[in-house]
Amino acid sequence: MGKIASEKLDISYDGLADYLHANHSVYMKVDSKVYYITDVNYEAWRAQDTSIRNSKNHFVDCSDLVPTVDEFLTLPFVNGHTIKEVFPEASFYASTKGVKS
Repeated sequence: MGKIASEKLDISYDGLADYLHANHSVYMKVDSKVYYITDVNYEAWRAQDTSIRNSKNHFVDCSDLVPTVDEFLTLPFVNGHTIKEVFPEASFYASTKGVKS
């Protein structure tokens, strides 16, 4: 898990999958909620709720694990909505690697 960058990414919905393939993670803010979207050892994708931490001080999963980015983008984990549905209200931020949040 990295630290959330201070500047918003200029990204389109159509460019999000390519961004995730290249960077392996991104922070997504919708209203006051912040989600950490990341791969799991290059084998699966998930979203994590950054407001909740487990006993190891890691973010807690709030979506199912799925094998592909395309499948992940169709998961309704944001109050029953998909990323595509909330994209107009969402802001995306890079994850700065190697820095704990």
